[in-house]
Amino acid sequence: MNKQKRIEIFTRLRAENPTPTTELNYKTPFELLVAVTLSAQATDKGVNKATAKLFPVANTPEKILALGETGLKKYIKTIGLYNSKAANVIKTCKMLIDKHNSQVPQNREALEALPGVGRKTANVVLNTAFGHPTIAVDTHIFRVSNRTKVAPGKNVLEVEKKLEKFIPDEFKLDAHHWLILHGRYICVARKPKCDACIIEDLCEYKDKVYN
Repeated sequence: MNKQKRIEIFTRLRAENPTPTTELNYKTPFELLVAVTLSAQATDKGVNKATAKLFPVANTPEKILALGETGLKKYIKTIGLYNSKAANVIKTCKMLIDKHNSQVPQNREALEALPGVGRKTANVVLNTAFGHPTIAVDTHIFRVSNRTKVAPGKNVLEVEKKLEKFIPDEFKLDAHHWLILHGRYICVARKPKCDACIIEDLCEYKDKVYN
């Protein structure tokens, strides 16, 4: 795929949705960090349902730590892998209090050192909470990048590096959200909705689906 096509793809995505953001509900960087940690192998909708009850009661490292693992589990037991997630969130709260003055750090290394926080979660927090032009590659972005040929790669890191290389700077801040939403609602896994796709004519996917 050439540079001109990529520019046109992101120009159209931006025109359709000028201010995209995460579908996770949050008010502070800490709430976002917790929500993203809980969202692994879970839906944003399911996480929002749980945090709608959790955050009014506990939305700081101190308050969640005070709940303890057992107390936290009561709020998040509807989310997959809630046992390990509860353990990680509690450990993260302790680390934030002990090492970061209860603040969410704004650099990748410090974020990735937190329990349960991998590269993808760190990228989401850096991008969405702090406005860094990072791109977190999840299953949706991996699929869209490979299908369209915007940034094909064999693994998540390869796709991330190619997106960082190929996406023009003016689109980098919002690219993560555009691609995720496109994958979630249009370029879906089983049967992409090519009829409803605003970049269908630019996409280089060979097996397009039309109703």
